Amino acid sequence: MTIKRFFPLRFAVLIWIALAFGLMAVTPARADSISVQRASLQADGSGWSLDARFDFDLNSSLEDAVNKGIPLYFTTDFELTRPRWYWFDEQPVSVSQSIRLSFQPLTREYRVSSGGLQLGFSTLSDALAVIKHVTSWHVIDSKQVHPGETYTASVRMQLDVALMPKPFQIDAVNNRDWNLASDWKRFNFTVTERAK
Repeated sequence: MTIKRFFPLRFAVLIWIALAFGLMAVTPARADSISVQRASLQADGSGWSLDARFDFDLNSSLEDAVNKGIPLYFTTDFELTRPRWYWFDEQPVSVSQSIRLSFQPLTREYRVSSGGLQLGFSTLSDALAVIKHVTSWHVIDSKQVHPGETYTASVRMQLDVALMPKPFQIDAVNNRDWNLASDWKRFNFTVTERAK
């Protein structure tokens, strides 16, 4: 009788251990991550601008890709929300900006471009230093917020594989080396007065 009860208990314990290890194996591991060092908003005359610093390193696969002429795109997302007890949270602001990192083999120069602006650098570390520091990015118009209200500002950065050339998107989706992203960094933002 004791042996019969012991066997099902032992079997159940083994099943739980196998499930635990199985779930750990299935959980996707992040190859690398971006950390948000700091983020703040400053009045800029017509609203508020974001200043944020990120920290990350490119793994060998990403560095090789850049040096072979494959452009990398880093997208920074910013959101502003305000909780409402009677309805869904209000989201007056949701904006993104992408920065392109590329390498020109003929000139041996790394280029960082966003919109119409393009900068050249002799080293990858100098180019990454610019990408890691988002400064004076106008994210909030004064008409989008109300004085006296407190909002939750959220910012993150990620390697945006969706902007890459199509053949590389397929490989990037199945390759953990291309998984480079930060968690959302959240902080409170209280509107003291409308920006002038």
